[in-house]
Amino acid sequence: MMYVVSVVLKIVLVIVPLLIAIAYMTLAERKVMAAMQRRKGPNVVGVFGLLQPLADGLKLFVKETVLPSSANIMIFLLAPIITFLLALVSWCVIPIGEGLVYSDINLGVLYILAISSLGVYGIITSGWASNSKYAFLGALRSAAQMVSYEVSIGLILINVLLCVGSLNLSEIVLAQQSTWFILPLFPIFLMFYISILAETNRAPFDLPEAEAELVAGYNVEYSAMGFALFFLGEYANMILMCSLATIFFLGGWLPIYSWTIFYWIPSTIWFGLKTTLLLFGFIWVRSSFPRYRYDQLMRLGWKILLPLSLGWVFLIAGTMISFNWLP
Repeated sequence: MMYVVSVVLKIVLVIVPLLIAIAYMTLAERKVMAAMQRRKGPNVVGVFGLLQPLADGLKLFVKETVLPSSANIMIFLLAPIITFLLALVSWCVIPIGEGLVYSDINLGVLYILAISSLGVYGIITSGWASNSKYAFLGALRSAAQMVSYEVSIGLILINVLLCVGSLNLSEIVLAQQSTWFILPLFPIFLMFYISILAETNRAPFDLPEAEAELVAGYNVEYSAMGFALFFLGEYANMILMCSLATIFFLGGWLPIYSWTIFYWIPSTIWFGLKTTLLLFGFIWVRSSFPRYRYDQLMRLGWKILLPLSLGWVFLIAGTMISFNWLP
């Protein structure tokens, strides 16, 4: 009984802060974009608009769920649940501090790649089950985009794994105690950041949700909690990808060792600050860049990022073998 209670408590300690972070990520996005466009943003519900995410969540919770008459109802209802659950399941191997991880498995990187590849199914099934041309076209676009950029992400991560010699996410962080990987692998970090923007369907790669062309993409027929679950899944994946970038390139929970004045800051705060900085970059890019055409998106993935990431694999592997630096 005590074991079951401890497992449930661990799950709650992972999911509840994540849901709060997702809620206030939406508020931060609206506030930052408003500031960049010289607007006020949400400022009515609560002090400085701090209760706006709770009001939005309550509104979506109490709205009526509209089911299209021509939809496959069972799959239609199952698709957003799959998307949201897969976004949560990935977090069980993310170390937010030394020893602060739900399951510290040795194949953490493979687990993340496997779960992220399953995320395509929620989107494909939602577009197909909606029985709508707009939703189906958005789902096909999203599936092709996610599969294309997962290849680049996998090859980029091989470069980090060659430097560490382990698939364990905690060991990848500890390998950066002397130097964060963003310094020697800065071009790879830029490629990874561009790839996760496309992987999470964020601007300027938000082709599956192009409002001017597809109304709202694969979730056009969804309302109330179905739409909310897609929304929560998208933002959970954003935070997950920025956390992975923090782990692979920014030293995870490790502090900036040269600045001894910051030694007293807890490791989880360091992890949160680095992830927040990368999330701010997501918002900044959305505010600044126009949307790509779909052929430009595919060209970037297959003809630029894929050859570059493969070339870096050969370069780093060859360098480490030549100088006998293999871990």
